[in-house]
Amino acid sequence: MTPEERLAALEHIEAIKALKHRYFRACDAKDPATFRACFIAHGADINYGPLGGFDDADKIAAVFTRIALHTVDGRPAILDMHHGMHPDITVTGPGTATGRWTLKFRQLNMIERTERLLTGEYDDGYLIEDGAWKIARSHFRQLWAITRPLGDDAIVEV
Repeated sequence: MTPEERLAALEHIEAIKALKHRYFRACDAKDPATFRACFIAHGADINYGPLGGFDDADKIAAVFTRIALHTVDGRPAILDMHHGMHPDITVTGPGTATGRWTLKFRQLNMIERTERLLTGEYDDGYLIEDGAWKIARSHFRQLWAITRPLGDDAIVEV
């Protein structure tokens, strides 16, 4: 591989990292438009376990919107924190790549008054679409989780 090819591959890897981080920030910011824009326009292969399997990102974006934007008394019902770690990205060809990520996730459910911690692994595929890297495949496998009640003394500020 020439120095130019190595540099191009590194630039692609950094662009894919930025894409996945944008996806995680959109999840936490409750931003459906940015969330949806992280995926290819049509035909994404998505499997998020208990949230379901989808053959197009519009379907998971609708689920995301329903959960993320749900409010009770004008306050968010669900608060999330996604930390994507340990990226392992391989450029597999012109405009294609694969990636694996570890997720550290924390969620407060203000309706059920619970806190959920979990970790798992993303197995992703990426494509360049309209000049930008997009997620074409995203499968998530949970490794472990714990759910515990939020005590009556817990103060959650939003």
